[in-house]
Amino acid sequence: MRLSIAAVGRMKAGPERELAARYLDRLRQAGRPIGLDYAGLAEEAEGRGTGAPERKRDEAARLLSHVPDRGAIVLLDEGGKVFASQGFAERLGSLRDEGLRDLVFLIGGPDGLDPDLKTQSRFTLALGAMTWPHQIARILLAEQLYRAVTILSGHPYHRE
Repeated sequence: MRLSIAAVGRMKAGPERELAARYLDRLRQAGRPIGLDYAGLAEEAEGRGTGAPERKRDEAARLLSHVPDRGAIVLLDEGGKVFASQGFAERLGSLRDEGLRDLVFLIGGPDGLDPDLKTQSRFTLALGAMTWPHQIARILLAEQLYRAVTILSGHPYHRE
């Protein structure tokens, strides 16, 4: 299963970008042997609408353009399901095992995600109850994707 991320906002050069890249590179290397290939990151600029609903609709359309045909999406939103790392890994493994070809994680902009996306998503993932800036959300997601791969492969990175 190919994993990718589509996010509103661009990360500037610096330690946040380097840390996210480090975990995504680890994901790319460790995931392939267990059928979880990292397919990349797409960055979109913030929406251009005059109000939040218009901006969210604009951002949603551009984020969805990065989802392959028959690909599934997971939304990142503080109102989503909070998983323990083990449970998140098991969920990814189940999606892979059911034959899903593409899974794209969507990270919205400052206004959040268009509510219509929820009807199209496999699930909504929360990285806790707090709201995170997109740079930190990407780092947290990248690390948890890498951690999930290590859990599924039996690597000792994750300790309970």
